[in-house]
Amino acid sequence: MAEEQQSAPPTAPKSELKKKTLKPRDAATLIIVDTSSGEPKVLLGRRRLDMVFMPGRYVFPGGRVDPADRIVPVADDLSADGKAKLLGDMKGTPSEIRARALALAAVRETFEEAGLVIGKPTTGKAPEKAPDWAHFFAEGFQPALAKLTFFARAITPPGRPRRFDTRFFCVPAEAITHKVDTLSGELSDLEWHSLSSARSLELPNITRVILEDLAERMAASALHAPEMPVPFYHSRQGSFRRDLITAAGGLD
Repeated sequence: MAEEQQSAPPTAPKSELKKKTLKPRDAATLIIVDTSSGEPKVLLGRRRLDMVFMPGRYVFPGGRVDPADRIVPVADDLSADGKAKLLGDMKGTPSEIRARALALAAVRETFEEAGLVIGKPTTGKAPEKAPDWAHFFAEGFQPALAKLTFFARAITPPGRPRRFDTRFFCVPAEAITHKVDTLSGELSDLEWHSLSSARSLELPNITRVILEDLAERMAASALHAPEMPVPFYHSRQGSFRRDLITAAGGLD
C-alpha cells in the first residue's frame, strides 16, 4: 500500500497546474543550407549539458527574441510573402515589426552562437538601445533579411521547463558574408552535416521532424518557393498537430 501511495502522488490543484503552464516566448532559429559540395549540408551544434532546455542536444543556431530586435535597422527586408506567413496565427498583437524581429533574432543568435554574419557592409552603429547588436555592427555589417525564407513554426508543448513559439528560417550558405569567433559558447561541436548524417545525432524530436520537412522540400527543389505553405507544429487539447500556414497567412 505504501508503494502505491509513493508511485501515485496527489493531483495538484487546478490553480497550481495553471501556474506550471508557461506562456511560450517568441524565438527563432536559422537553418543554413550549404549545397557547394553537391550533397546538401546543414549547420548544427550541441547545446551545453548544464542547460535546462534540451541539454546535450544538437540544434540549429537560434534563441529567443530580445526587445532590441524590434528596433535594429536592416540592409534589406523579408519578402511580403514571408511577412504575411509570419503574421499568420501570430499570438498576442501581430505586427510587421514583430515579424521582422523574429528574423533578426535568428540572424543575431547565429552570429553569437556560430560567429556567422548574415548581412551587408555598413559604416553605421547599432542603436544605443540595442547593445546585443553592438558587436555585429562593429564588424562593419548590418543585418540582411532578403535571403531568409520562413520555413516552419513549432510551439513547445505544455509542461516543459521552457516554452517557445519558434519560427524556423532557411538561408543559403552563400548569404554568409563574414565570420568571427563565437560569442556565447552555448553551442559546441559546430559542424556541417549532411541530412543523412544529421539523423544519427542526438536531436530534439522537433528538429528531427523539421529535417524531414527540409529533405522533402529540397527533393522537390522548392526550398525557397514562395507559394509553399509553412508547417506549423503545436498541441491542441493534448494532441500533436501539423497545420499549414498558407501564402495568405491563414491556416489550412
